[in-house]
This record gives sequence, C-alpha cells and structure tokens, in this order.
Amino acid sequence: MASLTMTPGRPLRGAIVVPGDKSVTHRAIILTALAEGPSTVTGYCRGEDCLNTMRAFQSLGVRIEETAERLQVHGKGMWGLTEPFGPIDCGNSGTGIRLMTGLLAGQDFFTVLTGDESIRRRPMGRVVKPLRTMGATIAGRKGGELAPLAITGTRLTGMSYSSPVASAQIKSSLLFAALYADGLTTISEPRLSRDHTERMFAYFGIPFHRDGCTVRVEGRPSVRWSGKTVVVPGDLSAAAFFVVGALIVPESDLTVRGVGMNPTRTGLLNVLGQMGAQIAVLNPREEAGEPVADLRVRSTPLRGVRIGPELIPQTIDEFPILCVAAAVAEGETVITGAEELRVKESDRIATMARELRAMGAHIEERPDGMVIQGLGRKGENGRLTGATCASHGDHRVAMSVAIGALTAARPTLIQDTACIETSFPDFDRTLLELLTDSAKRL
Repeated sequence: MASLTMTPGRPLRGAIVVPGDKSVTHRAIILTALAEGPSTVTGYCRGEDCLNTMRAFQSLGVRIEETAERLQVHGKGMWGLTEPFGPIDCGNSGTGIRLMTGLLAGQDFFTVLTGDESIRRRPMGRVVKPLRTMGATIAGRKGGELAPLAITGTRLTGMSYSSPVASAQIKSSLLFAALYADGLTTISEPRLSRDHTERMFAYFGIPFHRDGCTVRVEGRPSVRWSGKTVVVPGDLSAAAFFVVGALIVPESDLTVRGVGMNPTRTGLLNVLGQMGAQIAVLNPREEAGEPVADLRVRSTPLRGVRIGPELIPQTIDEFPILCVAAAVAEGETVITGAEELRVKESDRIATMARELRAMGAHIEERPDGMVIQGLGRKGENGRLTGATCASHGDHRVAMSVAIGALTAARPTLIQDTACIETSFPDFDRTLLELLTDSAKRL
C-alpha cells in the first residue's frame, strides 16, 4: 500500500504549474470527440480520472493519440460514436460516469458504465431519474441508484427540470442528453454551479441560452461544430493545496502559473481573502473561453470565517483544504449547507474531522458541515501535530492532510496515498521541489 511521510520545517518557495483542470479536461475530450475532424487538447490533466474518460471514447470508436503534452482527438461528429465491445470503466470519476450517462442515453446502441468500489457506492439516481423523464432506458443496482449502469440508447424528448441541488455534474449530464433530444430542454438549479460545459459549448459554437441559473438547449441542433485547439488551464482545485500551504507555512512565497479563474470556481480565493490571505492575481487572460491568471501567495496569518450554503457550490472540491486553513487560523470557522460533501469520494465531512482531530485540531462535526476552533493566535497561524493518518481512498483528503502536516512539529505518515494519482500524479514531487528550492535559498 502506497504511503507518504511529510517532514515539516521548510517554507514553500518558487514557481509551479499544476495539472490541467480535471473538469475542463473531461468536457474537452467529450466535445472534441463529438466535433467534426481533428482537435488538439493541450495542458490536459493526466490524472487517472481523465485518462479513463479518454479510454472510454477510444472504446466508443474515437481515435485519440496521446502524448504527455497533448491529446490529438479525431472527432467523429455527434452521430459517429459506436457501441463498445465491453463495459466502460470510469475508474474513480464521478464526473466521467455521470456526464457519459447523459451523453450515451441518446445514442442508438447499448452501453454499460462502471467504476471502482467508490464509484459503485456513489448516488447515480440524481442523473438517472431526470434522464428517465426524457425517455432514457437505464438499469442499474437498486433501480438505477447505483452503478454499474446499463444504458439502452433511445430517442429522447426535451423536458423542463428543476434540480434540487446546484450540481455541475447533474446539469452537464442533462445538457449532453439535451443535444440528442427532440425539442427544448430547460434546466434550472437553486444556485449557479460550475459553468465549464456552457463555456465550452460557446467556444465550439453550440447554441444554448442561459438566464441566471437556468440553461436552455434546443435538441438535435442543425449546427455541427468543427475541431479546435483547446488549451486547458491549470486546475484551481489542484493549486488550492499549494495556495493554502504557502499561506500557513511561515516565510513562504509561491507563484502558481496559468491557473483557471472561472468565477464559479474561485470561491476558495474569496473565502481565503475573507480569512486575511495575501494572494495577488497577475497576468489575467483567457483560454478556450476560460479566464486564466497567475497567483502569487505569501504566508499570512488567517482568521476564522463563516462559510454558508451560498459558497458551497464554488468551494465544493476545496472543502478539505479549507478545513486545514481553518484548523490553524485564529478564531472559529463555521461551515453550513455542505451536506453534498457526504457523497463525494469519501464522506468528506467525517473524514476531514477525523484526520484533523488526530492531528490536534478542535472540530465539532455537524450533519451539514462543521465548527472548527482554530489553533492560531493573534498575528500568527497555529500548528497541527504529527500523526499517522488515513486517506480513506480520497485524493483530496490525502493531499490536504499532507499540507496540514507541513505545520506540525514532527513527521506525519499518510497511508493509502495511491488515490492521489486520480488527479495529481506528481503531487509529492512538486511539493518536494518547492521545499528543496526553499532550502537552497536559505
């Protein structure tokens, strides 16, 4: 079993580029596969989640040539996918399996989607039920609540759907299904979730209309989109670990280059700003419809804040590392409206509370969040305690604990860290380079 030992004592200094954005990479692969002709996807995420999506489309008959720097995707058009010879394994990716469920529901062939043990425990009814309303034929464990999902492609009908939660996975799954449906599909959500799918629709020229938290798509569009070059920005969710690390480890000075700054994703930066963080946004620009910038971060004393339901959709993946920031900040942090976190790769409310308590943090777990009493004092961040911790098979828990361990007085052992490969294959090497660079400077 893979493990990671973190030895504290040095600041984070230097400049890094983080892996390409996972969410954008999934969508780039899907829409270039459905395009007419070749596309190039550069800066893509090489984590296992995205590679599984790439392999899925290869099994659906799309030729994709892979190098470490780019994907060359030979799109077959909206109606060019073919039936796979066996089940498609989505690995650990909730985004991959849910988006592909929507896309494959409107095809004219049969598909089975499955994944690892974690994916087979995660709720699929949230996309299966509305897709069935569109006429989809989907079977699965517990009536389609759990994977594997068996999808018998059929002709779909547009619908009006009001999602009970703000979820980019639900919205995007239905948007991909809507492309193949007869008539208009209208999707509303209580708050605006990540809009990567809509931005990439616009980049490829796929018609849709958005009005606040409502998106409308006319099915079976007459327009066919051509292949393009898609430059994937750095993943802010991956950068988050180093941003928080640089804030909480004294004497740190870090620049993260080429980070995606989509407004539906920058809740982390907004919360950290409220906590007193010094983060400079430099060289703003745009790539494939997504805003991008460089971030310079220097160590700063943090203070506790309140994170309510309105901020959860914009911080959903950054919750574990925000817990670390709150644990070492001065004062109390209260997180509410985050019950969605109980059905991620792990129950992230329970797992972060458990592991940070093992490291000396003071946390009260609640059904929809937690209350964290920070260890910091006026003008300085606190320190956690070295411990033996578990990842619970969750890549974000593993990396968050690793960053928290940089503040400890003694080493921390994190067990079962192979899961980090799903999103950030070189995490430990990147972190070591920053710590080594700081040692050289000192």
